[in-house]
Amino acid sequence: MNRVTAQALKPFISVMLIIMTLFGIVFLQMEERRNGYALLKLRREHKILLEEKRTREIQLAKITRPQLLESMAHSRFTLKKVQASQIIHLSGEGLKVVR
Repeated sequence: MNRVTAQALKPFISVMLIIMTLFGIVFLQMEERRNGYALLKLRREHKILLEEKRTREIQLAKITRPQLLESMAHSRFTLKKVQASQIIHLSGEGLKVVR
């Protein structure tokens, strides 16, 4: 290649470099926007899951509250409250280990 051909190609190479740089910038901006939308979607899903977890914890607390368990024990299983005469006290003094 002689100098005349090299001089003629310099403007073409400069324009191509500028165009490629601009395409690169546009591509990076599109990727940034796409990642932003993906992040927004994940945040929404996370918020929904946290709300669902919170409602399930509240449901669990309602289901396992002592008054409800006691009423179910009386109605479904016909259990009664323990009386003092029914309690057996165990002490460690009289127990022997048999081997």
